[in-house]
Amino acid sequence: MSSTKQEQFSKLAETASACVVCPELADKTAVLSKLNGNLDPRVLFIAEAPGRQGADRTRKPFWGDKSGDNFQILLDSIGLAREEIFITNAVLCSPRKASGANRKPKKSEINNCTEFLKNTIEVINPAIVATLGIVALEALKAIEYHELKLKVDVAKLVDWKGKKLLPLYHPSPQVIASHRKISEQIEDYRVLEKAIKYGKG
Repeated sequence: MSSTKQEQFSKLAETASACVVCPELADKTAVLSKLNGNLDPRVLFIAEAPGRQGADRTRKPFWGDKSGDNFQILLDSIGLAREEIFITNAVLCSPRKASGANRKPKKSEINNCTEFLKNTIEVINPAIVATLGIVALEALKAIEYHELKLKVDVAKLVDWKGKKLLPLYHPSPQVIASHRKISEQIEDYRVLEKAIKYGKG
């Protein structure tokens, strides 16, 4: 990894940590640092936003909560180590309800974070981008338009912005219970395994 890439990422992370553009997220700190993963990853994963019990608390995406445990099961199923990947989010700060519970990010919050997502992808420059859930897949449209729908295009490897894009479901307990079982998601990850194996990442 070049020192230039490290410098570019450090500058991006510093800018993100100082951002207070979103009114409801101004008191939160962006989850973007060396804890997000390898700057030369085999896969760059994009999720929705840091969770209250997970990344917002631990500063490490998919770490410390049930979604993180499920994500680990999926990575383990194809022998992909955390040290080989990078994880970021469509929105870098943790959106909360008045009660303190997690909430979905607003469209305005996703739009405000588009530049950070675009710059992260450019700096990391992965061969494979895997989106985790609808929010992440939709967020990519503002960077380079696509017409992918998660329900239809899940686990289909497509060309996007000179890279391979793989839409996957989010590993949250709610998604696993109501939309895509863990066994089905494990099958989806086999597509990712093949993409890595055949030199795409």
